[in-house]
Amino acid sequence: MAVKKIAVKRVKKPAKKKTAAKTASKRTKTKKASSKASIPEVEVPFVPNAGYKAWIVGVNMGYGHQRTAFPLRFLAPEEKVINANNYSGIPEKDKMIWESSRHVYEFISRLKNAPLIGDACFSVLERFQKILSYYPKRDLSESNFSVEQVYSLLRRGWGSHLISKLSKKHPGLPFITTFFNVAFMAEFFGYPGDIFCVICDADVARAWAPLNPHITRIKYFVPNKRTAQRLESYGINRSNIIFSGFPLPLENIGDERMEILKEDLRYRLLNLDPKNSYRERYHSLIDRHLGRLPLQPSHPLTIMFSIGGAGAQKEIGLEILKNLKDKIIFGETKVILSVGNRESTKIYFEEEAERIGLSNELKGNIEIIFEKNIQDYFSKFNAAIRKTDILWTKPSELSFYSALGLPIIVAPPIGSQENFNQRWILKSGFGANQEDPRYLGQWLFDWLEQGYLAEAAMEAFVEGEQLGALKIKEEIKKCFG
Repeated sequence: MAVKKIAVKRVKKPAKKKTAAKTASKRTKTKKASSKASIPEVEVPFVPNAGYKAWIVGVNMGYGHQRTAFPLRFLAPEEKVINANNYSGIPEKDKMIWESSRHVYEFISRLKNAPLIGDACFSVLERFQKILSYYPKRDLSESNFSVEQVYSLLRRGWGSHLISKLSKKHPGLPFITTFFNVAFMAEFFGYPGDIFCVICDADVARAWAPLNPHITRIKYFVPNKRTAQRLESYGINRSNIIFSGFPLPLENIGDERMEILKEDLRYRLLNLDPKNSYRERYHSLIDRHLGRLPLQPSHPLTIMFSIGGAGAQKEIGLEILKNLKDKIIFGETKVILSVGNRESTKIYFEEEAERIGLSNELKGNIEIIFEKNIQDYFSKFNAAIRKTDILWTKPSELSFYSALGLPIIVAPPIGSQENFNQRWILKSGFGANQEDPRYLGQWLFDWLEQGYLAEAAMEAFVEGEQLGALKIKEEIKKCFG
């Protein structure tokens, strides 16, 4: 039995073909694994909140699990995402367990770049979340120390209050979580409805599979084929693995025709290919997927640098400002610094912008995205993405935003899962590793003149999966018969 794949019919979109960009770049890519399942075509009207509801449960440990849940909020009662580690009425003992793990992770992530001690501390954390090499293929279903520790906490009641509360409020409502420990809670404490776990990385550690994977009733929404294969090696039955793609924000896509996304990409290509290098060679590919491009860009070349929830790597953002100072002042380039809900990071950039003579640009060609409320932050981030040309980020869950036609400049990864996300971006041709930020003014504009980033944008749009949120909705509908 093959991994289940949900098909959402894309209106008037041609069948996927290998892009001309791949031929031109001559990259060596791994062959994509094919699914043996027959995939029925399903017409999906764009009515995201039409009657079918599910609990959407994340955790506010970094941004990844929350960002993954945010595009699914239309499925939730009152469109509210629940954080398992910070909900109304959470027992103090449960909160303390969550808080201790969050503080350790954020502290070590910020410490990562500290001389000597940083790598040593991070290596200890890595032992608990390391993803083993995929080859040779083998049975990895045996439980490990990390999973055993989680179940030890479950036996002492960790999470029972949350599951009991949701079970009583809406019995049988499908339960969707973006964090594996929460899925384990739902199964361990007998949640009465279907249990789903959304994976937010291109590969996962054994920690994502429960203690007894062969008999679990948890179903997994996976973003790519490698993750599906990895879960099988951990003992998850194929029938419990659903290839949906990552749930991207519908406000950046539109309905299944993806007209919002296409319109944004039409303008983006003009900025990514200023010398017409890519468009001249592949105009037929562009015409087939996007139609005619506008004559003029709608905005200056815009780079977004996104900083993770732990606040790491802000020094890269400062290098971007310093190296693009003249282009920012003359209106040739805009820089967006996405700092999430960390006010200290916002203040850092405001002070540094003033120090290097860019304070007048803070309400112009330098934009800092900050909101104390994380939901407001995600909304503002998604709106800014529409006018962004290049996304510069460590390879977190934002790796999948490449499918919006956004080329990724990959900052150094933090953690085993980000190493595998980085590998996925590069092998897919959706972005490139950053060069030395001190020479950004040289290598970035060389890349633009050659059309490299335009190629990555089109590659990601054609080969990526955009409709994950709608495919998850289709699977949830089945829970209601």
